[in-house]
Amino acid sequence: MEKIRNRWLLLSPAMLILIFAASGPLIIVVIYSFLAPGDYGGVKWQFSTEAWFNVVAQRDFFTEQIAWSDAHLSIFWRSVKLSLMTTVMAFIFGFPTAYFIATRPRNRRDMWMLLIMIPFWTNLLIRTFAVMEIIRNEGVVNTLLIAMGVIDTPIQILFTEFAVVVGMVYVYLPLMVLPIFASLERLDFSLVEAGYDLYATRWQVLRRVIMPLVKPGIIAGSILVFVPSLGAYVTPRVLGGGKQLMLGNLIELQFGQARNWPLGAALSLTLLAIVMVALLFYVRVAGKEEVGHG
Repeated sequence: MEKIRNRWLLLSPAMLILIFAASGPLIIVVIYSFLAPGDYGGVKWQFSTEAWFNVVAQRDFFTEQIAWSDAHLSIFWRSVKLSLMTTVMAFIFGFPTAYFIATRPRNRRDMWMLLIMIPFWTNLLIRTFAVMEIIRNEGVVNTLLIAMGVIDTPIQILFTEFAVVVGMVYVYLPLMVLPIFASLERLDFSLVEAGYDLYATRWQVLRRVIMPLVKPGIIAGSILVFVPSLGAYVTPRVLGGGKQLMLGNLIELQFGQARNWPLGAALSLTLLAIVMVALLFYVRVAGKEEVGHG
């Protein structure tokens, strides 16, 4: 009994932090989502499911006719689409980077990993503005293309979905590289040599030997990139110019200019539900990998 009491005493600080710092705000958001919006922001303490209704539908102000909320649904689709594109692009650039670092001599890997981690030392907003300076009409890319005679007028890259994807790939690329590098570092490269000894091509070795063995790292990196991309706020706001809204921007809009806190709370919980589905998918796949490998 004394051991159990001591364990609970040791756990109590962490439990209190989880209850008050994590569960407490979440409970408030859940309660707000079932209340009526205040006249000038805030909430009215009246039970209402209108916020959840307005997440995917809308009611005509004059005729009370119900229709799908095209604006919200398009933002949902854009958020998922751009997050998936960011994840795929981060993998395309991140996997070769992680493989290159993992195949360097051990005394040089730390230097390469330091170069990958350096962007994390800089504020996210500053990094986003740095990307904007590169892709804007008078930026580095357009200036070089014009100087080389490739184009005559600047290409409109800024304030497009492509700009948002470029920014998010740059911001979240280390989150893809690190888990894949951790898996590759534990990889027994004698298996790769065995594949070559059996006359397998480079593509066959990559697809049949390397990729299956580092699959947990790929899935972990994909989740680490997809989840923050889905709720990104700064990058779509700066590089999208307010034209390419994502879920994070829509939630901020409801708590800010729209002053519809219940709808903002409902959208926040919708985003949380999407993230939980992604995490459950990761846990399910990771569990199968552990069972498959004994």
